[in-house]
Amino acid sequence: MKHNYTRDDTPRRRRLARALLLVPVSLLLACSDFLDKEYDASLSEEKVFANQTLTRQFLANIYTNLPDGISGYSDDQFLGASRDCMTDNATSFWGLHYYNKINTDAYTAADHPLLAFWNTDFAGIRKCNIFLTNARPAVVGNAAVAGDDNHLYDRYRAEARLLRAIFHFDLVCWFGNAPVLGEDDNGNPIILDMNRQEEMNLHRQPAADVLAWVAAQCDSIKDALPFRYANEEVNWGRVNGAAAYALKSRALLYRASKLNNPEDNRDYWLAAKQAALDFIARNNASARPYLLYPDYQRCFYENPTLNGEIILARSVWNTNRVDLQLLPPGFTGSVSGAGRTNPTQNFVDCFEMTNGKRVDEAGSTYDPARPYDNRDPRLEAIVFHHGSRWGRADQGEERLVDVHFNSATDKGADYRESMGGTYTGYYLKKYVNPSLILKAPQNFPHAWIIFRYAEILLNAAEAINEADGPTDAYQYVNAVRARTGVNMPALSGLSREELRERIRNERRVELSFEDHRFFDLRRWRAYDGVTATNELAKPRHEQLLNMYGVQVTLSGATPTYLFTGPPGTPGNDMDLRVFNNPKNYYFPIPDSETKRAPNLGQNTDWDAGE
Repeated sequence: MKHNYTRDDTPRRRRLARALLLVPVSLLLACSDFLDKEYDASLSEEKVFANQTLTRQFLANIYTNLPDGISGYSDDQFLGASRDCMTDNATSFWGLHYYNKINTDAYTAADHPLLAFWNTDFAGIRKCNIFLTNARPAVVGNAAVAGDDNHLYDRYRAEARLLRAIFHFDLVCWFGNAPVLGEDDNGNPIILDMNRQEEMNLHRQPAADVLAWVAAQCDSIKDALPFRYANEEVNWGRVNGAAAYALKSRALLYRASKLNNPEDNRDYWLAAKQAALDFIARNNASARPYLLYPDYQRCFYENPTLNGEIILARSVWNTNRVDLQLLPPGFTGSVSGAGRTNPTQNFVDCFEMTNGKRVDEAGSTYDPARPYDNRDPRLEAIVFHHGSRWGRADQGEERLVDVHFNSATDKGADYRESMGGTYTGYYLKKYVNPSLILKAPQNFPHAWIIFRYAEILLNAAEAINEADGPTDAYQYVNAVRARTGVNMPALSGLSREELRERIRNERRVELSFEDHRFFDLRRWRAYDGVTATNELAKPRHEQLLNMYGVQVTLSGATPTYLFTGPPGTPGNDMDLRVFNNPKNYYFPIPDSETKRAPNLGQNTDWDAGE
């Protein structure tokens, strides 16, 4: 897909500086050897791209625009919780968090607080195109050598093109239709002059077409990069060939889904199926294939650079902010938990029993008086519930989570306090390192996972089931369920519709709190026909607008669990969710952008509130 745009003729130093604007700022520290070099934006393009080190640093700086679900934890007031709080998986305890008002559709295109994704992605695209225009083989070197630096200039260009594709994909996820800024008709990367209205006033391309363009970019890149770097200690965090295969798989899965494929064109599903199978085949042929991490819980807190399931992650943050923002507030020492992310009962109910039955299914053996017994082991890995054991025994900090509430003077240490607490009876455990010592806190490496191998297996299962039915899909979803330490029963004997629901639930559990649920619900158009009233007839785990929790009371040491009614009923302090259809399937284009570039148009039903 090519476009006729005038090449940029602004001064190179100004152009370079503008490309680096709007990069997310984090209070956390990156430790990746590859990404820890600061880039000096005051330098001219001529100086940067005449120097090998500066050229490499410019490329490294592009990675700072990648999606990052960790950086928000540094913002206590407005973002310090999981973005799954914008889904049925969780709610945020802290009233000032942006997610709460997003859930009630209380913002406009002029004041919506999460539209920086638009600027971050476009800044990333611009930096990629500046790099592709200016990087020089004579400076970088392009010799045939052994190892990861073989044809280094070609590899750097492939990295930039793949990053550019990721940014286009991210735009589609949040905003739908998007401009494509690849190459012009002469094959030159498009660098728009931000001072020229006629260049900036772009038309958006249909989301399905942009996703097809992303997949085509991946095809042209995926075998130009090492599938996996030989020296991952140095190159961990760089995009590789596996990331290109993974992006293609996700992009085509999204294109095949109802949001972008309302007529359910089977060819789209066949393409998504093939993309996932291509990754699996290429991975199986690799000398060091990606594998499911042996322990699900440890997958998210052990050193990510040693994790052979992670295909691509957004650098490494050495911090304990993630752990402390999630830890129940009763755990305290020289630092304390804040407990700002509260998983819902809706989410907890989606975990099957160890016999593979849903909690509301005949023969499940679910006991509401002992609701956490005999459940999918991932529940204990993801959620802190009443009676969960946490803390360093060797430091005298180990105890059971206590969220009971008998009265204002008889309540558990983890129920609520002035700065943290739970509306649901639960806290998020995933990502919390059990080695944390509260009286002498230390930092741990955390990485925001963009692609991991379990997703590829679930992509394959979903696409195969939609394209061909269940027979060949089971093996991929069952591989995820059979992970060491999970060992959930294999699925079999289901119809396409039944397996569809099981695969969707498997994604919800396996990929929870990794920024998948928000987009999955939208690409499936799961909110179609849903109202807060008509969904009350459904089990809690199927409801999208009514959030639920549990109230725990104690009689001696014996807990009693009372599951709350919908919002507005006694014991449920959560707001009723609002989803205006089709408006809330996408975020709005920033109002300032549509005024500057009217050809962009605005997403359906969004306005500036004027």
